[in-house]
Amino acid sequence: MAQQQYSRYEKARILGARALQVSYGAPVLIETEESQPILIAAEEYDAGVLPFSVRRQEEQ
Repeated sequence: MAQQQYSRYEKARILGARALQVSYGAPVLIETEESQPILIAAEEYDAGVLPFSVRRQEEQ
């Protein structure tokens, strides 16, 4: 699956949302030595395993 190109704002929103999920006990999707949720989310993002998609509005 090809990874979609995200703007820095979309990436920040995705990482923040995933870090919050991990901090509330969501299962981690990769093997990692990290313990901080934001770093876990960043590794998951880099691995391309996050279950997020961005819906963009069409230009008017």
